[in-house]
Amino acid sequence: MRRLLHLFFICAMVLKTTSFSQSVYAPLNSDYYQLIDRADIRNYSGSTFTSVKPYQRKDVALLADSLLKDPNARLSSVDRRNLRYLQDDNWEWSSSADSGKTAKPILKVLYQKKNAFYTVNNKNFLMEINPVADFSYGKDYNQTSNTSNSSPSTFLNTRGFEIRGVVDDKIGFYTFLTDNQAAFPQYTDNRIQATGVIPGEQFWKTYKTTGYDFYSAKGYVDFKISKHISTQFGQDKNFIGDGYRSLLLSDNSADYLFWKIDTKIGCLDYINLFAQMTADPTGGIGAGAGGTTGDVFYPRKYMALHYLNLKVCKNFTIGLFENITFGNTDSLHNRGFDPTYLNPVIFYNAAENGLGAPDKDHIGLTWKWNFLHHCSFYGTIFLDEFNISELRAHNGWWGNKQAAQVGLKYIDVFGLPNLDLQLEGNVVPPYTYQTYSFSTVSNYSYFANYSNYLQPLADPNGANFYEGIGILRYQPAHRLAFTGKLIYTKIGLDPPGGYPAMNYGSNISLSNTTRVADYGNFITQGVPTQILYISFTASLQVAHNMFIDLSAILRQQVSQAYSYQSSPGNYVFLGPSSAMDKIFSLSFRWNIAQRLQEF
Repeated sequence: MRRLLHLFFICAMVLKTTSFSQSVYAPLNSDYYQLIDRADIRNYSGSTFTSVKPYQRKDVALLADSLLKDPNARLSSVDRRNLRYLQDDNWEWSSSADSGKTAKPILKVLYQKKNAFYTVNNKNFLMEINPVADFSYGKDYNQTSNTSNSSPSTFLNTRGFEIRGVVDDKIGFYTFLTDNQAAFPQYTDNRIQATGVIPGEQFWKTYKTTGYDFYSAKGYVDFKISKHISTQFGQDKNFIGDGYRSLLLSDNSADYLFWKIDTKIGCLDYINLFAQMTADPTGGIGAGAGGTTGDVFYPRKYMALHYLNLKVCKNFTIGLFENITFGNTDSLHNRGFDPTYLNPVIFYNAAENGLGAPDKDHIGLTWKWNFLHHCSFYGTIFLDEFNISELRAHNGWWGNKQAAQVGLKYIDVFGLPNLDLQLEGNVVPPYTYQTYSFSTVSNYSYFANYSNYLQPLADPNGANFYEGIGILRYQPAHRLAFTGKLIYTKIGLDPPGGYPAMNYGSNISLSNTTRVADYGNFITQGVPTQILYISFTASLQVAHNMFIDLSAILRQQVSQAYSYQSSPGNYVFLGPSSAMDKIFSLSFRWNIAQRLQEF
């Protein structure tokens, strides 16, 4: 990444002659971003391109300002309170003179602004410091076909801080750090034991007998190169798409180091993202799930992507996506980031062919259509590999891997203010996001597959599944919100103990050279598994960005039990095997989004 750092600081020299104001980004938070979605669906989104997240706080403030000033905006009383909340949360960019003000600061120095515990605000420097906390306790009443009921406790103990600010109205900065101890529900613990990593996190240690201890850290600097071009460098997550899930790039994996260039000119938004990620932090998941080991330099992998978003008209947006993943593929693991992929306008497939490199490229298409001031129809097509003659033959050729997403957002359902519905479907064929192993002794492919820290960069289910999502949100009052979710997944899993012969295509870390067959493949092949996830959450905002959540989750997983006959590749199904988790929890959150594990 030294080349990326050099280029970044070369760009920073441009600041000597520029005077373009800059803001940091609003952290990814589905509840927070839902407020912005409502405004976008009403066709008042202004310059915000909703397919690329996170959003700049400056854009959020401008959106709230314009809506509250628009006499034709059809806003409920709760909408107006929500928009004032967005103004208060981004007061430094709001045109409202009252934004962020508090009547009585504590000790005259604390909470001078509603959104900030401590604020420094002068002509050349703005800084806000906030505590971060998430304390929760719950019970997981779980049962499997082979064991009796149990009810272990779940908990989350998160403490930390966040700092954000702007220097000379040109350079924005943000840092976030928390120390966490947690005991997760059984289904989450099963995934940790199988993969060796905590979903969405990096290095961890054991805590007491059943818990986990880990840090969460983010940080970046950003500035404007010109009136239309901004850049960001740091460690965080990104999200591309308009769905609840993303088939292109989601926030499912751990944080990673990246350099992003965002060019907005009128109806165009062009994103360049160059990232350094972690290939394998566990020493090989085939060796067991012993957790990460520390004091070892984990092998690196890299990603480069382009995403062009075009507003064809006020209500219709289309996006074109291209990316490539690659890594340390030679015997000394010292290739590093290939400078060829730093070209911001090249086609990666052509560049890869010219290099003769064993890298993996993908392309995608997104769209979004807002209509009737109440609905948004969106979707994604993702192409891993494509052969038209094999597709027409309908022969289940393994190499035809075209994933798809389609969804609908409907706000103020049946005219009831602040009742919102989202429906979404995702289909991902087997072997999507996989690539082949560069090692003659390993059945795993960490470097060019679409993962970071052994976690999918897209949907958390990996591949080889159908998924249906329904989300109903209702906000009867400004500080009170109810959210219900139903996620149904039908997936084909790989029987354990049979690698490499048992690669049916769901585990994206496996090498696609170990596939079970070249032809006759189909979605959900392998061990048929159905997962039903239902959740209900009631959230009360007791103060600015301070929440009390009461939640209930029901998760049931039904798979076909099997028995090996004479060899790992020879087995028969014995009947269904089920596992169920019933989880109830109460939590207190302060300046942090809910920790969701919806898989």
